[in-house]
Amino acid sequence: MTIAIEVHGLSKAYRKQGVGVPTLYKTLARILQGRELEEFWALRDVSFEVPKGATIGVIGPNGSGKSSLLGLIAGTITPSAGRVHTVGRISSLLELGAGFHPEMSGRENVILNASILGIPREDVVRKMDKIIDFADLRDFIDMPVKHYSSGMYVRLGFAVAVETDPDILLTDEVLAVGDVAFQNKCMERLHDFKRRGKTMLFVSHALETVHQFCDEAFLILDGRLVERGSPSDVIFSYLKGYMLRIGKLHVEEFGTRQITIDDVVIQDQSGTETTELKAGEALVVDIHYTAHERIETPVFGFGIKSANGIHIFGSNTQCEAYTVPEVHGKGRVRVRVEPLQLREGNFFLSVACHSPDHKVQYHRLEDWLAFSVVDDVDRAGMLLLNNQWEWQPESG
Repeated sequence: MTIAIEVHGLSKAYRKQGVGVPTLYKTLARILQGRELEEFWALRDVSFEVPKGATIGVIGPNGSGKSSLLGLIAGTITPSAGRVHTVGRISSLLELGAGFHPEMSGRENVILNASILGIPREDVVRKMDKIIDFADLRDFIDMPVKHYSSGMYVRLGFAVAVETDPDILLTDEVLAVGDVAFQNKCMERLHDFKRRGKTMLFVSHALETVHQFCDEAFLILDGRLVERGSPSDVIFSYLKGYMLRIGKLHVEEFGTRQITIDDVVIQDQSGTETTELKAGEALVVDIHYTAHERIETPVFGFGIKSANGIHIFGSNTQCEAYTVPEVHGKGRVRVRVEPLQLREGNFFLSVACHSPDHKVQYHRLEDWLAFSVVDDVDRAGMLLLNNQWEWQPESG
């Protein structure tokens, strides 16, 4: 196995300057008082290897060290400790307009950027039309880039990054800017890079894109690489761990408590309690409740979200024309989903009980339980849809 990127003990520290613009007076006062500038570690003791041809998604909250990691790999930032070794030419799009001279035209900046990447001028000139067409800037390519919009900046920067045909491509939230058409064009080019065996590190807050596009994911928290693995598992850990801890994941419990949901149990088709189910078999959910007063026709429901928070399905007894006449005291409601038409991945289950007119929420448990689905067959997508094939030769 050929290693494209090797990182060992990588760390980066910055010194905090404090509030206000540094002045000679402040500097002298700090020295005379013996005060040291406080250090902030953007990245600390990170080590990993990336095989040639792998596509790695790098996720984590803002300020966690993702961009610093890519900058260190690209060589635009000097490490405080550790080392980086890469094999092949690197192209990066790490910061909007980075490396562009505002007074120079788009065409001149293309040549400048390519020269920074070590690409001969004649090669850039030969590819100039492709770069301009990809960026869709033919009418503006000879205009100073200081007049470009943010979308024009990123289009030109991405075009240079991909059309120079690097061995390693580093991108930081490149799809966060630009319209849908440009985003689709970018993804098509990234898929082409992947098919051609290029190595990519892909920083993004778009967890669904990381899940679908990347071979592996890195989770960076507080400057440390805390987990790496399959995108679904790492995204799941991120959402259920960090995002839940800081209150960014919509996990909550609320309601009048006239009816309380005491327990929720996930079972497989044989009735065994589990958190791992098999695609195509059954999901059984038991909702154990206590009605603290007599309630007529309560509605019980459930919902399923993907690991990155996308609503997949939701239903309730009212939607399915199943009436619970009245409740008082303890009881159990069971819903059986068979066949379970989810593909392999991690999911969240929500359950609720409310009045028929939805005006009263008796009890709701949002994203309350986590479960996973395994699939023996390698199929693409999130859902397992029943499909039948038929073949018939045409008579000649």
